[in-house]
Amino acid sequence: MKKAGILNRQLSGALAGLGHGHGVLVCDAGMPIPDGPRVVDLAFRAGVPSFAEVLDGLLAELVVEGATAAEEVRTANPAATALLEGRFPDLAYVPHERLKDLSSGARLIVRTGEARPYANVLLRCGVFF
Repeated sequence: MKKAGILNRQLSGALAGLGHGHGVLVCDAGMPIPDGPRVVDLAFRAGVPSFAEVLDGLLAELVVEGATAAEEVRTANPAATALLEGRFPDLAYVPHERLKDLSSGARLIVRTGEARPYANVLLRCGVFF
């Protein structure tokens, strides 16, 4: 058994299969989940696990070359905005409807228990070399 890193076997396996340019959507409990991408649903109850906990755990495991969020987060969820801008200085913003469209092309969707609006980000995987 792993003693460090991500222990959830579905998530650990899904991350191992990602490659350069693949998309990973980290989303709140209210984000519509499109058909197609692999989904790892970590939501246990409202707020558990939090968006921040899941995002930080993923960032410890992934190389990320870009991130996109819904522009609505800037007015509807200042805490999520601060979190995202602190981790992604070049964060791109698109309308929420566009983010939902883009999420259908993600390789992996990780659903958190977050219960605040627009706590969603689409990550673009990079390479470690």
